[in-house]
Amino acid sequence: MAEFWAILNRRISIATGRPFTSQQRQPLGGGCINEAWRLSDGVRDYFVKLNTRGEPSMFEAEAAGLEELAATAALRVPEPICRGLIGQQAYLVLEYIPLVKIDTKAMEGLGRRLALLHGRKQPYFGWHRNNTIGATSQPNDRCENWVDFWRERRLGHQLRLAASNGHGGTLQRQGERLLARLETLFAGYRPAPALLHGDLWSGNVGRAESGEPVLFDPAVYYGDREADLAMTELFGGFSESFYRAYSEVLPLRDGYPLRRTLYNLYHVLNHLNLFGGAYRSQAETMILRLLSEF
Repeated sequence: MAEFWAILNRRISIATGRPFTSQQRQPLGGGCINEAWRLSDGVRDYFVKLNTRGEPSMFEAEAAGLEELAATAALRVPEPICRGLIGQQAYLVLEYIPLVKIDTKAMEGLGRRLALLHGRKQPYFGWHRNNTIGATSQPNDRCENWVDFWRERRLGHQLRLAASNGHGGTLQRQGERLLARLETLFAGYRPAPALLHGDLWSGNVGRAESGEPVLFDPAVYYGDREADLAMTELFGGFSESFYRAYSEVLPLRDGYPLRRTLYNLYHVLNHLNLFGGAYRSQAETMILRLLSEF
């Protein structure tokens, strides 16, 4: 790896316009998809993601997502420094932001700032490019109708992947019933396309030493803002102060609890496709809950 690090040092130097030679390289944990490293020359630090499968498009999409979020000035995100391939090794170099335990004040700030982020609109649902949710492909072809987008690009996509992974039977039959009646769950509700983080669970949120909240590892697209809020409730970790602060800026609409189940079904299906196991039972239970509303 010595040659790899030497080449990466040169590319960081070119990207920043300042000579950089890493003196310390610290492997970091917490990821199941990519390797993560902290590089330091004693003055400047960088966060580096590596993917030995040689998939630069995933990192290109992540960098573009961070840039899209940063352009709103609503929330702090790591600045992309450079990305590319060295041999068959894909890499992404980001600003290194030291993180500390998130507190109530930062959670309140996150709620208010997320509402501001969701104020960034587009005339379409989707994004200008596809990206990934975890290691799973996430198609973002533009669409003017939210129900059609969610049916085809989100739930339908995950159900097709599940079928190819051997998850047929009841899951597919009930899933098809749900897709066919999806409009019923949106009676009287027409969301506007808002800029979403897209993978907003507590593991992708932190607090900088300055106290400001930080977001990272996005799966950006324009969609119903409730999809971001729903995922914050899927695995927990967000305080009541977060939801109160968000609602003070953008109150939630009637029917959100039911739509929350619909939106989180996407992530549970994704976990089924990534990890298998008990997620199938959870997905089937969620689908039956939604079908009971018809």
